[in-house]
Amino acid sequence: MDNRTSKQHYYLGIADAVLGRSTCMRRKYGAIIVRNDEIISTGYNGAPRGRLNCSELGCCTREDLGIPSGERYELCRSVHAEANAIISAARRDMLGGTLYLVGRDAKTGELLNDTMPCSMCKRLIINAGITQVVVSRGGGEYEVIHVRDWVYNDESVPRTLRP
Repeated sequence: MDNRTSKQHYYLGIADAVLGRSTCMRRKYGAIIVRNDEIISTGYNGAPRGRLNCSELGCCTREDLGIPSGERYELCRSVHAEANAIISAARRDMLGGTLYLVGRDAKTGELLNDTMPCSMCKRLIINAGITQVVVSRGGGEYEVIHVRDWVYNDESVPRTLRP
């Protein structure tokens, strides 16, 4: 009997290790892009290169303003993990690939069970040619999302205008 770790758990474990580089004071995310069992790139959330990170500043603007998670991203200093992984790879290498994403609460270190790319990252993932996203749900659980579903169920179009 094969007792090896499944590929999904293996890659999610690597994404979990990547988030250890995150500099966000609210939520830490790690992402890796894999195609044909080869890691193409990795990314974690943090300020753009050369800018001070929230962890260096000792404050989070969104937290200081009481902005709920998932809102007002334009006030955030960070580039998302998914975006960092995508900009670190060539599109030709990502075509048909899978993005693995893990999130943890920055204060408690607990795995997040609601990890999901934001609407902007979904657009980047679609354009990168990635076909699946695997997100950790904590407790050894994960969800496989088919990117084509984001194309067909376009959340940016009001329901009344959808075909």
